[in-house]
Amino acid sequence: MLKRTQTPTYNAYQFGTCRPLTELQMNRLIGFFSQPPPKTDSVLGGRSSVSYHRIEDLGPVVVKHYKRGGLIGRLIKRRYLKWGKTRSQLEFELLLKAKNLGINVPEPIAYAHRGRLLYRAWLITREIKQPLSLARLSLTDEKRARRIMKSVIAQISRLIDHNLLHVDLHPGNVVVDQKDRVFLLDFDKGKVYKGNKTKLRYRYINRWQRAVSKHKLPKMLSEMMQAGLQNLP
Repeated sequence: MLKRTQTPTYNAYQFGTCRPLTELQMNRLIGFFSQPPPKTDSVLGGRSSVSYHRIEDLGPVVVKHYKRGGLIGRLIKRRYLKWGKTRSQLEFELLLKAKNLGINVPEPIAYAHRGRLLYRAWLITREIKQPLSLARLSLTDEKRARRIMKSVIAQISRLIDHNLLHVDLHPGNVVVDQKDRVFLLDFDKGKVYKGNKTKLRYRYINRWQRAVSKHKLPKMLSEMMQAGLQNLP
């Protein structure tokens, strides 16, 4: 079982990790934090950006750079007001919880932030090899996407069973690797849901359907999701 064990401070950066990081590894990460992440052309874009790196004794990792959306994001792109736990720590802890429950998510390695009142934040996870989003897959290979949807529904069902809310779950935040293993991404702002499971189920169905409709993805994505989650016991 993965547990958060280390919270070192290094060169004004606060780290939280599952395993101790060496000074070399933290220096490498700090260097990556200052590099602007590349722009993406994803079918469904999110608020955060990611960059891909390789670090000694850690292997291939993904660094998530948190950024604001909407009107305020035009003025303050990457800084947040610190009030309790940071965005990266909350997502890191939720990923740990989900992974320990057997849900397929990127393996969390560390989180970091810098700043006291206003902070910037990053999340480091294990890279998923050659991921393809379900959104893009549905536009290029609908037959395979139909097959994959059964695993997607099973993963979301497990979230519901454990009252975990992913606030922005859509086909762009679901990826599949070369072995057809499904992973759920981007748990930013996620939480343990306090309502009943029926309401949680329909939150997932409605958010999924809005994304499919807005981005003109194949209707079967909505049809299969609705049928699969409605038939849960």
